[in-house]
Amino acid sequence: MAALRGLLARPLASYYLLLSSAGLLLLIGLTMVFSATSVRDYAKDGDAAASLTKQAIFAVIGIVAFWACQRLPARTFRAVARPALGAAVVLLLILNLLVALEAFFRVDSIGPLKAELLWLYLGPISVQPVEVAKYALVLWGAYVLARKGAALGWWKELATPLFPVVGLLFVLVGYNDLGSMLCLLALVVGLLWAAGVRLQVFAALSVVGLAGVGLLVAAASLGAGSGSRDADNYRLTRLTAFLDPPDPKACFQEQLQGCYQLVQARYALENGGWFGVGLGKSTLKFGWLPEAHNDFIFAIIAEELGVVGCTVILVLFAVLAYTGLRIARRVEDPFRRLAAAGVTAWLVGQAVINIGGVTGLLPLTGVPLPFISDGGSALVVTLAAIGMLASFARAEPDAARALHARPPARWVRLVWAPLPPLPGRRRRPAPPAGDRGSVPRSRTRGPDEKAAARGVRPDRTRAGTASERRR
Repeated sequence: MAALRGLLARPLASYYLLLSSAGLLLLIGLTMVFSATSVRDYAKDGDAAASLTKQAIFAVIGIVAFWACQRLPARTFRAVARPALGAAVVLLLILNLLVALEAFFRVDSIGPLKAELLWLYLGPISVQPVEVAKYALVLWGAYVLARKGAALGWWKELATPLFPVVGLLFVLVGYNDLGSMLCLLALVVGLLWAAGVRLQVFAALSVVGLAGVGLLVAAASLGAGSGSRDADNYRLTRLTAFLDPPDPKACFQEQLQGCYQLVQARYALENGGWFGVGLGKSTLKFGWLPEAHNDFIFAIIAEELGVVGCTVILVLFAVLAYTGLRIARRVEDPFRRLAAAGVTAWLVGQAVINIGGVTGLLPLTGVPLPFISDGGSALVVTLAAIGMLASFARAEPDAARALHARPPARWVRLVWAPLPPLPGRRRRPAPPAGDRGSVPRSRTRGPDEKAAARGVRPDRTRAGTASERRR
Protein backbone atom coordinates (compact mmCIF):
# COMPACT_ATOMS: atom_id res chain seq x y z
CA MET A 1 0.00 0.00 0.00
CA ALA A 2 2.88 2.37 0.70
CA ALA A 3 4.30 1.72 -2.77
CA LEU A 4 0.85 2.28 -4.31
CA ARG A 5 0.42 5.55 -2.45
CA GLY A 6 3.87 6.59 -3.64
CA LEU A 7 2.93 5.89 -7.26
CA LEU A 8 -0.34 7.77 -6.96
CA ALA A 9 1.47 10.73 -5.42
CA ARG A 10 3.56 11.25 -8.56
CA PRO A 11 2.67 14.43 -10.48
CA LEU A 12 1.67 12.68 -13.73
CA ALA A 13 -0.09 9.70 -12.11
CA SER A 14 -3.52 10.77 -13.43
CA TYR A 15 -2.20 11.06 -16.98
CA TYR A 16 -0.58 7.63 -17.01
CA LEU A 17 -3.55 5.95 -15.30
CA LEU A 18 -5.83 7.41 -17.95
CA LEU A 19 -3.64 6.27 -20.83
CA SER A 20 -3.15 2.77 -19.44
CA SER A 21 -6.81 2.06 -18.59
CA ALA A 22 -8.18 3.48 -21.86
CA GLY A 23 -5.46 1.79 -23.92
CA LEU A 24 -6.07 -1.62 -22.38
CA LEU A 25 -9.83 -1.30 -22.86
CA LEU A 26 -9.28 -0.39 -26.52
CA LEU A 27 -6.95 -3.36 -27.05
CA ILE A 28 -9.41 -5.75 -25.39
CA GLY A 29 -12.21 -4.28 -27.49
CA LEU A 30 -10.42 -4.91 -30.79
CA THR A 31 -9.64 -8.47 -29.70
CA MET A 32 -13.21 -9.23 -28.67
CA VAL A 33 -14.71 -7.65 -31.81
CA PHE A 34 -12.58 -10.02 -33.89
CA SER A 35 -13.58 -12.97 -31.72
CA ALA A 36 -17.29 -12.14 -31.87
CA THR A 37 -17.48 -11.39 -35.62
CA SER A 38 -14.90 -13.63 -37.29
CA VAL A 39 -17.23 -16.62 -37.78
CA ARG A 40 -20.12 -14.50 -39.05
CA ASP A 41 -17.90 -12.50 -41.43
CA TYR A 42 -16.25 -15.63 -42.80
CA ALA A 43 -19.63 -17.28 -43.42
CA LYS A 44 -20.96 -14.14 -45.07
CA ASP A 45 -18.09 -12.80 -47.20
CA GLY A 46 -15.23 -15.24 -46.73
CA ASP A 47 -13.17 -12.62 -44.83
CA ALA A 48 -12.93 -13.35 -41.11
CA ALA A 49 -11.21 -10.02 -40.37
CA ALA A 50 -13.70 -7.71 -42.12
CA SER A 51 -15.22 -6.25 -38.95
CA LEU A 52 -11.83 -6.11 -37.23
CA THR A 53 -10.37 -4.12 -40.13
CA LYS A 54 -13.24 -1.66 -40.04
CA GLN A 55 -13.01 -1.25 -36.27
CA ALA A 56 -9.23 -0.84 -36.46
CA ILE A 57 -9.64 1.98 -38.99
CA PHE A 58 -12.02 3.78 -36.64
CA ALA A 59 -9.60 3.13 -33.78
CA VAL A 60 -6.83 4.86 -35.74
CA ILE A 61 -9.15 7.81 -36.43
CA GLY A 62 -10.03 7.89 -32.73
CA ILE A 63 -6.37 7.89 -31.72
CA VAL A 64 -5.81 10.88 -34.02
CA ALA A 65 -8.80 12.59 -32.35
CA PHE A 66 -7.29 11.74 -28.96
CA TRP A 67 -3.95 13.24 -30.01
CA ALA A 68 -5.60 16.42 -31.29
CA CYS A 69 -7.77 16.91 -28.19
CA GLN A 70 -4.96 16.38 -25.72
CA ARG A 71 -3.02 19.21 -27.37
CA LEU A 72 -5.84 21.74 -27.03
CA PRO A 73 -6.09 24.19 -24.11
CA ALA A 74 -9.25 24.72 -22.11
CA ARG A 75 -10.12 27.97 -23.91
CA THR A 76 -10.46 26.05 -27.19
CA PHE A 77 -12.96 23.63 -25.66
CA ARG A 78 -14.91 26.60 -24.31
CA ALA A 79 -14.91 28.23 -27.72
CA VAL A 80 -16.27 25.17 -29.55
CA ALA A 81 -18.94 24.36 -26.93
CA ARG A 82 -21.78 26.31 -28.54
CA PRO A 83 -20.99 25.37 -32.17
CA ALA A 84 -20.70 21.70 -31.18
CA LEU A 85 -24.07 21.78 -29.42
CA GLY A 86 -25.67 23.52 -32.40
CA ALA A 87 -24.27 20.93 -34.79
CA ALA A 88 -25.53 18.08 -32.57
CA VAL A 89 -29.04 19.55 -32.41
CA VAL A 90 -29.12 20.03 -36.19
CA LEU A 91 -28.00 16.43 -36.79
CA LEU A 92 -30.63 15.10 -34.38
CA LEU A 93 -33.35 17.19 -36.03
CA ILE A 94 -32.37 15.90 -39.47
CA LEU A 95 -32.32 12.31 -38.20
CA ASN A 96 -35.76 12.58 -36.58
CA LEU A 97 -37.17 14.33 -39.64
CA LEU A 98 -35.98 11.57 -41.96
CA VAL A 99 -37.26 8.87 -39.61
CA ALA A 100 -40.67 10.59 -39.46
CA LEU A 101 -40.82 10.96 -43.25
CA GLU A 102 -40.04 7.29 -43.68
CA ALA A 103 -42.64 6.24 -41.10
CA PHE A 104 -45.52 8.40 -42.31
CA PHE A 105 -44.86 9.11 -45.99
CA ARG A 106 -42.55 6.22 -47.00
CA VAL A 107 -39.81 8.66 -48.04
CA ASP A 108 -36.54 6.77 -47.73
CA SER A 109 -34.08 9.60 -48.36
CA ILE A 110 -33.66 13.24 -49.29
CA GLY A 111 -30.87 13.44 -51.82
CA PRO A 112 -27.76 11.81 -50.34
CA LEU A 113 -29.23 11.92 -46.80
CA LYS A 114 -30.76 8.74 -45.43
CA ALA A 115 -31.71 7.68 -41.90
CA GLU A 116 -31.87 4.22 -40.38
CA LEU A 117 -33.19 4.35 -36.81
CA LEU A 118 -30.10 5.75 -35.00
CA TRP A 119 -27.73 6.25 -37.94
CA LEU A 120 -27.57 9.16 -40.36
CA TYR A 121 -26.06 8.38 -43.76
CA LEU A 122 -24.53 10.91 -46.12
CA GLY A 123 -23.69 8.70 -49.06
CA PRO A 124 -21.17 6.11 -47.84
CA ILE A 125 -20.47 8.05 -44.61
CA SER A 126 -22.51 7.11 -41.54
CA VAL A 127 -22.62 8.81 -38.14
CA GLN A 128 -24.61 8.47 -34.94
CA PRO A 129 -25.76 11.97 -33.96
CA VAL A 130 -26.35 10.91 -30.36
CA GLU A 131 -22.60 10.31 -29.89
CA VAL A 132 -21.88 13.85 -31.05
CA ALA A 133 -24.62 15.09 -28.71
CA LYS A 134 -22.97 13.45 -25.68
CA TYR A 135 -19.64 15.19 -26.25
CA ALA A 136 -21.31 18.49 -27.13
CA LEU A 137 -23.45 18.40 -23.98
CA VAL A 138 -20.34 17.86 -21.84
CA LEU A 139 -18.63 20.94 -23.33
CA TRP A 140 -21.67 23.20 -23.34
CA GLY A 141 -22.97 22.12 -19.93
CA ALA A 142 -19.57 22.63 -18.29
CA TYR A 143 -19.25 26.03 -19.97
CA VAL A 144 -22.68 27.24 -18.80
CA LEU A 145 -22.35 25.93 -15.23
CA ALA A 146 -18.82 27.31 -14.85
CA ARG A 147 -20.01 30.78 -15.90
CA LYS A 148 -22.91 30.79 -13.44
CA GLY A 149 -20.72 29.87 -10.48
CA ALA A 150 -22.33 30.50 -7.10
CA ALA A 151 -25.60 31.59 -8.72
CA LEU A 152 -26.53 27.92 -9.26
CA GLY A 153 -28.32 27.98 -5.91
CA TRP A 154 -31.22 29.75 -7.63
CA TRP A 155 -33.75 27.77 -9.67
CA LYS A 156 -34.01 30.46 -12.32
CA GLU A 157 -30.29 30.14 -13.07
CA LEU A 158 -30.72 26.43 -13.78
CA ALA A 159 -33.95 26.99 -15.70
CA THR A 160 -32.22 29.24 -18.22
CA PRO A 161 -30.72 27.99 -20.44
CA LEU A 162 -29.63 24.58 -19.10
CA PHE A 163 -32.93 22.81 -18.50
CA PRO A 164 -34.66 23.77 -21.79
CA VAL A 165 -31.68 22.65 -23.88
CA VAL A 166 -31.29 19.41 -21.91
CA GLY A 167 -35.02 18.74 -22.26
CA LEU A 168 -34.83 19.27 -26.02
CA LEU A 169 -31.93 16.82 -26.30
CA PHE A 170 -33.77 14.27 -24.16
CA VAL A 171 -36.80 14.41 -26.45
CA LEU A 172 -34.76 14.25 -29.68
CA VAL A 173 -32.65 11.35 -28.42
CA GLY A 174 -35.09 9.47 -26.21
CA TYR A 175 -37.82 9.09 -28.82
CA ASN A 176 -35.62 6.75 -30.86
CA ASP A 177 -33.05 5.60 -28.29
CA LEU A 178 -34.08 5.37 -24.64
CA GLY A 179 -30.73 3.88 -23.58
CA SER A 180 -28.72 6.80 -24.97
CA MET A 181 -31.10 9.20 -23.24
CA LEU A 182 -30.30 7.49 -19.94
CA CYS A 183 -26.60 8.01 -20.70
CA LEU A 184 -27.30 11.71 -21.25
CA LEU A 185 -29.16 11.74 -17.94
CA ALA A 186 -26.13 10.25 -16.16
CA LEU A 187 -23.97 12.89 -17.82
CA VAL A 188 -26.21 15.74 -16.63
CA VAL A 189 -26.31 14.32 -13.10
CA GLY A 190 -22.49 14.20 -13.07
CA LEU A 191 -22.28 17.84 -14.19
CA LEU A 192 -24.77 19.06 -11.58
CA TRP A 193 -23.13 17.01 -8.82
CA ALA A 194 -19.70 18.44 -9.63
CA ALA A 195 -21.21 21.95 -9.70
CA GLY A 196 -22.51 21.52 -6.14
CA VAL A 197 -26.22 21.80 -6.90
CA ARG A 198 -28.54 21.29 -3.92
CA LEU A 199 -30.18 17.93 -3.22
CA GLN A 200 -33.65 19.40 -3.74
CA VAL A 201 -32.78 19.92 -7.40
CA PHE A 202 -31.78 16.25 -7.76
CA ALA A 203 -35.03 15.16 -6.13
CA ALA A 204 -37.10 17.28 -8.52
CA LEU A 205 -35.07 16.03 -11.48
CA SER A 206 -35.65 12.43 -10.37
CA VAL A 207 -39.42 12.92 -10.41
CA VAL A 208 -39.35 14.63 -13.81
CA GLY A 209 -36.97 12.00 -15.18
CA LEU A 210 -39.15 9.08 -14.08
CA ALA A 211 -42.19 10.74 -15.63
CA GLY A 212 -40.27 11.32 -18.87
CA VAL A 213 -39.06 7.73 -19.02
CA GLY A 214 -42.63 6.54 -18.50
CA LEU A 215 -43.83 8.68 -21.42
CA LEU A 216 -41.04 7.38 -23.66
CA VAL A 217 -41.90 3.79 -22.73
CA ALA A 218 -45.51 4.47 -23.66
CA ALA A 219 -44.41 6.17 -26.90
CA ALA A 220 -43.04 2.85 -28.18
CA SER A 221 -46.66 1.82 -28.83
CA LEU A 222 -46.89 4.69 -31.34
CA GLY A 223 -43.79 3.64 -33.24
CA ALA A 224 -41.02 5.23 -31.17
CA GLY A 225 -37.64 3.59 -31.49
CA SER A 226 -37.75 0.24 -33.21
CA GLY A 227 -41.40 -0.32 -32.32
CA SER A 228 -44.46 -0.09 -34.56
CA ARG A 229 -48.15 0.59 -34.18
CA ASP A 230 -49.08 -2.99 -35.03
CA ALA A 231 -46.61 -4.71 -32.66
CA ASP A 232 -46.46 -4.92 -28.87
CA ASN A 233 -44.65 -2.25 -26.88
CA TYR A 234 -41.13 -3.66 -26.84
CA ARG A 235 -39.92 -1.21 -24.17
CA LEU A 236 -42.72 -2.22 -21.82
CA THR A 237 -42.00 -5.88 -22.57
CA ARG A 238 -38.34 -5.44 -21.59
CA LEU A 239 -39.34 -3.69 -18.38
CA THR A 240 -41.83 -6.39 -17.38
CA ALA A 241 -39.32 -9.12 -18.26
CA PHE A 242 -36.86 -7.48 -15.87
CA LEU A 243 -39.36 -7.06 -13.05
CA ASP A 244 -40.88 -10.53 -13.51
CA PRO A 245 -38.39 -12.76 -15.38
CA PRO A 246 -40.15 -15.66 -17.16
CA ASP A 247 -38.96 -19.23 -16.98
CA PRO A 248 -36.33 -20.00 -19.68
CA LYS A 249 -38.29 -22.98 -20.95
CA ALA A 250 -41.43 -20.88 -21.30
CA CYS A 251 -39.39 -18.18 -23.00
CA PHE A 252 -38.29 -20.56 -25.77
CA GLN A 253 -41.42 -22.72 -26.04
CA GLU A 254 -43.89 -19.83 -26.12
CA GLN A 255 -41.45 -17.51 -27.95
CA LEU A 256 -41.98 -14.70 -25.50
CA GLN A 257 -40.63 -11.29 -26.47
CA GLY A 258 -38.15 -9.40 -24.34
CA CYS A 259 -36.53 -12.42 -22.72
CA TYR A 260 -34.66 -14.27 -25.50
CA GLN A 261 -31.49 -12.13 -25.43
CA LEU A 262 -31.44 -12.04 -21.64
CA VAL A 263 -31.72 -15.83 -21.34
CA GLN A 264 -28.99 -16.40 -23.94
CA ALA A 265 -26.73 -13.92 -22.15
CA ARG A 266 -27.20 -15.82 -18.91
CA TYR A 267 -26.34 -19.06 -20.69
CA ALA A 268 -23.11 -17.41 -21.81
CA LEU A 269 -22.33 -16.40 -18.23
CA GLU A 270 -22.98 -19.96 -17.07
CA ASN A 271 -20.89 -21.57 -19.80
CA GLY A 272 -17.92 -19.32 -19.05
CA GLY A 273 -17.54 -20.26 -15.41
CA TRP A 274 -14.49 -18.91 -13.61
CA PHE A 275 -11.90 -19.04 -16.39
CA GLY A 276 -14.01 -19.27 -19.56
CA VAL A 277 -13.99 -21.73 -22.44
CA GLY A 278 -11.06 -20.00 -24.16
CA LEU A 279 -10.58 -16.99 -26.39
CA GLY A 280 -12.42 -17.48 -29.69
CA LYS A 281 -14.24 -20.64 -28.53
CA SER A 282 -17.65 -19.17 -27.77
CA THR A 283 -20.63 -21.12 -29.11
CA LEU A 284 -23.35 -18.52 -28.59
CA LYS A 285 -21.76 -16.19 -31.13
CA PHE A 286 -22.77 -18.67 -33.88
CA GLY A 287 -26.04 -16.81 -34.37
CA TRP A 288 -27.58 -17.80 -31.03
CA LEU A 289 -27.03 -14.44 -29.30
CA PRO A 290 -28.27 -11.40 -31.25
CA GLU A 291 -25.96 -8.35 -31.30
CA ALA A 292 -23.11 -10.41 -29.86
CA HIS A 293 -20.56 -8.00 -31.34
CA ASN A 294 -22.25 -4.85 -30.07
CA ASP A 295 -24.68 -4.53 -27.15
CA PHE A 296 -24.04 -8.07 -25.81
CA ILE A 297 -20.30 -8.32 -26.30
CA PHE A 298 -19.86 -8.52 -22.51
CA ALA A 299 -21.68 -11.88 -22.62
CA ILE A 300 -19.09 -13.17 -25.12
CA ILE A 301 -16.33 -11.94 -22.81
CA ALA A 302 -17.96 -13.80 -19.93
CA GLU A 303 -18.22 -17.02 -21.96
CA GLU A 304 -14.69 -16.96 -23.38
CA LEU A 305 -12.74 -15.39 -20.50
CA GLY A 306 -14.96 -16.25 -17.54
CA VAL A 307 -15.25 -14.38 -14.27
CA VAL A 308 -11.56 -13.46 -14.44
CA GLY A 309 -11.98 -11.65 -17.75
CA CYS A 310 -15.11 -9.87 -16.55
CA THR A 311 -13.27 -8.77 -13.41
CA VAL A 312 -10.48 -7.29 -15.51
CA ILE A 313 -13.02 -5.27 -17.49
CA LEU A 314 -14.71 -4.02 -14.32
CA VAL A 315 -11.38 -3.11 -12.71
CA LEU A 316 -10.31 -1.11 -15.79
CA PHE A 317 -13.57 0.84 -15.77
CA ALA A 318 -13.15 1.40 -12.02
CA VAL A 319 -9.64 2.79 -12.65
CA LEU A 320 -11.06 5.02 -15.37
CA ALA A 321 -13.74 6.30 -12.97
CA TYR A 322 -11.18 6.95 -10.23
CA THR A 323 -8.88 8.76 -12.65
CA GLY A 324 -11.63 10.97 -14.04
CA LEU A 325 -12.79 12.00 -10.57
CA ARG A 326 -9.17 12.52 -9.48
CA ILE A 327 -8.63 14.90 -12.39
CA ALA A 328 -11.86 16.74 -11.57
CA ARG A 329 -10.75 17.15 -7.96
CA ARG A 330 -7.23 18.35 -8.72
CA VAL A 331 -7.67 20.87 -11.53
CA GLU A 332 -8.20 24.50 -10.56
CA ASP A 333 -10.30 25.71 -13.51
CA PRO A 334 -14.08 25.23 -12.88
CA PHE A 335 -14.67 24.40 -16.55
CA ARG A 336 -12.05 21.63 -16.48
CA ARG A 337 -13.49 20.25 -13.25
CA LEU A 338 -17.05 20.10 -14.58
CA ALA A 339 -16.06 18.71 -17.99
CA ALA A 340 -13.95 15.97 -16.39
CA ALA A 341 -16.81 14.97 -14.10
CA GLY A 342 -19.25 14.97 -17.03
CA VAL A 343 -17.08 12.74 -19.23
CA THR A 344 -16.49 10.33 -16.34
CA ALA A 345 -20.20 10.09 -15.53
CA TRP A 346 -21.01 9.56 -19.21
CA LEU A 347 -18.51 6.72 -19.89
CA VAL A 348 -18.84 4.92 -16.57
CA GLY A 349 -22.64 5.33 -16.53
CA GLN A 350 -22.91 3.88 -20.02
CA ALA A 351 -20.73 0.94 -19.01
CA VAL A 352 -22.90 0.30 -15.94
CA ILE A 353 -26.10 0.42 -18.05
CA ASN A 354 -24.67 -2.02 -20.60
CA ILE A 355 -23.18 -4.51 -18.13
CA GLY A 356 -26.24 -4.31 -15.87
CA GLY A 357 -28.53 -5.09 -18.80
CA VAL A 358 -26.45 -8.05 -19.99
CA THR A 359 -26.21 -9.59 -16.52
CA GLY A 360 -29.88 -8.97 -15.71
CA LEU A 361 -29.25 -6.43 -12.94
CA LEU A 362 -30.88 -3.64 -14.99
CA PRO A 363 -33.51 -3.58 -17.75
CA LEU A 364 -32.24 -4.00 -21.31
CA THR A 365 -31.74 -0.67 -23.07
CA GLY A 366 -29.44 -1.45 -25.99
CA VAL A 367 -26.42 0.78 -25.44
CA PRO A 368 -22.88 -0.24 -26.51
CA LEU A 369 -20.06 -0.92 -24.09
CA PRO A 370 -17.51 1.94 -24.38
CA PHE A 371 -14.16 1.06 -26.01
CA ILE A 372 -15.21 -2.58 -26.56
CA SER A 373 -18.43 -2.82 -28.60
CA ASP A 374 -18.31 -2.68 -32.38
CA GLY A 375 -19.13 0.81 -33.64
CA GLY A 376 -17.14 3.55 -35.33
CA SER A 377 -18.84 6.78 -34.24
CA ALA A 378 -18.94 5.76 -30.58
CA LEU A 379 -15.28 4.75 -30.55
CA VAL A 380 -14.03 7.96 -32.20
CA VAL A 381 -16.04 10.24 -29.91
CA THR A 382 -15.04 8.24 -26.82
CA LEU A 383 -11.33 8.52 -27.64
CA ALA A 384 -11.76 12.25 -28.32
CA ALA A 385 -13.29 12.63 -24.84
CA ILE A 386 -10.37 10.70 -23.34
CA GLY A 387 -8.03 13.09 -25.15
CA MET A 388 -9.74 16.04 -23.47
CA LEU A 389 -9.32 14.32 -20.10
CA ALA A 390 -5.63 13.80 -20.90
CA SER A 391 -5.27 17.53 -21.58
CA PHE A 392 -6.85 18.29 -18.22
CA ALA A 393 -4.62 15.73 -16.47
CA ARG A 394 -1.51 17.49 -17.79
CA ALA A 395 -2.95 20.79 -16.52
CA GLU A 396 -3.10 19.62 -12.89
CA PRO A 397 -0.98 22.02 -10.79
CA ASP A 398 1.60 19.41 -9.74
CA ALA A 399 1.77 17.93 -13.24
CA ALA A 400 2.22 21.34 -14.87
CA ARG A 401 5.00 22.30 -12.44
CA ALA A 402 6.75 18.96 -12.98
CA LEU A 403 6.58 19.30 -16.77
CA HIS A 404 7.97 22.84 -16.64
CA ALA A 405 10.70 21.84 -14.17
CA ARG A 406 11.98 19.10 -16.46
CA PRO A 407 10.48 19.79 -19.88
CA PRO A 408 10.59 17.04 -22.51
CA ALA A 409 12.65 17.44 -25.64
CA ARG A 410 11.46 19.99 -28.16
CA TRP A 411 10.52 17.37 -30.76
CA VAL A 412 8.43 15.54 -28.14
CA ARG A 413 6.52 18.74 -27.36
CA LEU A 414 5.96 19.38 -31.06
CA VAL A 415 4.89 15.83 -31.91
CA TRP A 416 3.01 14.77 -28.77
CA ALA A 417 1.74 17.68 -26.67
CA PRO A 418 2.90 21.21 -25.72
CA LEU A 419 3.62 22.24 -22.16
CA PRO A 420 0.50 23.12 -20.12
CA PRO A 421 0.21 26.59 -18.56
CA LEU A 422 1.72 27.04 -15.14
CA PRO A 423 -0.87 27.31 -12.33
CA GLY A 424 -1.27 30.38 -10.17
CA ARG A 425 -0.26 32.94 -12.76
CA ARG A 426 -0.95 36.46 -11.63
CA ARG A 427 -3.57 38.27 -13.55
CA ARG A 428 -2.82 41.50 -15.32
CA PRO A 429 -2.94 44.51 -13.01
CA ALA A 430 -6.26 46.28 -12.96
CA PRO A 431 -6.39 49.55 -14.89
CA PRO A 432 -6.25 52.76 -12.85
CA ALA A 433 -9.46 54.29 -11.65
CA GLY A 434 -9.30 57.07 -14.19
CA ASP A 435 -9.39 54.57 -17.07
CA ARG A 436 -12.51 52.70 -15.91
CA GLY A 437 -14.96 55.20 -17.34
CA SER A 438 -16.73 58.23 -15.97
CA VAL A 439 -16.96 58.18 -12.18
CA PRO A 440 -18.79 60.98 -10.32
CA ARG A 441 -16.34 63.02 -8.31
CA SER A 442 -17.05 64.93 -5.15
CA ARG A 443 -16.31 68.62 -4.85
CA THR A 444 -12.73 69.63 -4.17
CA ARG A 445 -11.94 69.99 -0.51
CA GLY A 446 -10.46 73.13 0.87
CA PRO A 447 -7.18 73.21 2.79
CA ASP A 448 -8.96 73.33 6.13
CA GLU A 449 -11.37 70.49 5.13
CA LYS A 450 -8.71 67.89 4.40
CA ALA A 451 -8.69 64.87 6.69
CA ALA A 452 -5.95 64.88 9.22
CA ALA A 453 -3.53 62.02 9.62
CA ARG A 454 -4.82 59.03 11.55
CA GLY A 455 -4.26 59.40 15.28
CA VAL A 456 -3.67 63.17 15.16
CA ARG A 457 -6.33 65.58 16.42
CA PRO A 458 -6.03 69.04 14.93
CA ASP A 459 -7.79 70.75 17.88
CA ARG A 460 -5.21 69.58 20.40
CA THR A 461 -1.53 70.44 20.45
CA ARG A 462 1.15 69.10 22.71
CA ALA A 463 2.44 71.88 25.01
CA GLY A 464 5.05 71.89 27.77
CA THR A 465 7.74 69.44 28.63
CA ALA A 466 7.18 65.78 29.28
CA SER A 467 7.49 66.23 33.05
CA GLU A 468 4.83 68.94 33.03
CA ARG A 469 2.49 66.74 31.04
CA ARG A 470 3.02 63.87 33.52
CA ARG A 471 2.00 66.14 36.35
